[in-house]
Amino acid sequence: MSTDVSTDVSTDVSTDVSTQGALAGRVALVAGATRGAGRAMAVELGAAGATVYATGRTTRERISEVGRATETIEETAELVTAAGGTGIAVPTDHLEPEQVRALVERIDRERGRLDILVNDVWGGEALIEFDTKTWETNLTGGLRMLRLGVETHLITSYYALPLLIRHPGGLVVEVTDGTAEFNRTYRLNLFYDLAKNAPIRAAFGLGEELKDFGGTAVSVSPGFLRSEQMLDHFGVTEANWRDAVEKEPHFAIAESPRFVGRAVAALAADPERARWNGKSVFSGDLAKVYGFTDLDGSRPDVSSYFRDVVFGDKKATADDYR
Repeated sequence: MSTDVSTDVSTDVSTDVSTQGALAGRVALVAGATRGAGRAMAVELGAAGATVYATGRTTRERISEVGRATETIEETAELVTAAGGTGIAVPTDHLEPEQVRALVERIDRERGRLDILVNDVWGGEALIEFDTKTWETNLTGGLRMLRLGVETHLITSYYALPLLIRHPGGLVVEVTDGTAEFNRTYRLNLFYDLAKNAPIRAAFGLGEELKDFGGTAVSVSPGFLRSEQMLDHFGVTEANWRDAVEKEPHFAIAESPRFVGRAVAALAADPERARWNGKSVFSGDLAKVYGFTDLDGSRPDVSSYFRDVVFGDKKATADDYR
């Protein structure tokens, strides 16, 4: 199946009709919604009718350490509204407890409820030193990675969960890289490995705590994500992303950010989502159950592709797993 897509995932607001309107009246907080998966999840939740508070550090007036000035939370909020929801941008550094506390107080004051919390804060890509021994890495960078990928999630949950449990049925999505099964393979940098396994365990623990309140916590991972940063890394755009396959053959299984966005929207719209409580899943795993597709109509199954082809000895192509 062809996966050439002519639309830019950052601005396209087309949606998967299966969840359209299903989240009307619901309130979501997407922490870390500036770009990539976070932006896409915010947009798809909005397309399903939710009011979405989009947070991050890059605004039209200030740029975070990630250094990507063209992607802002204001633009994310506008995309949410254009998709059919209500987008509200709130500049927030999730390492600052007082800022997070003020954010949640604002949501409570303006909406009186929180139904969906997406912990997607990250921003540590530039700090990763793959294939480097722990004692040879930059310690300051490694510890910063843990703060960005773990401490931010804990602070946000600490302040947001009392509001989320006020109404039964709340959903927490811990966004990470890989599932518990996939991450049995060492992620080639100890700090990164810890940062990306911690949200999986957080979803498990929060699932235990939330089930007494009718809540659900799930760890969700995109597959090989065609984020804005990844496209730039390969020197391609969403329109010609397949040109990067020559440089990185496994990029052929890549998915747009909107695929994981649709995964989270489908999960939030499922009245039986408690069946996923405490589990860790890829976007492709959820696509098999809920039936949504990527923007091009395909369903990239990264977990099966890596299991069979990359780590196994099966002779197949990525197209066989889309």
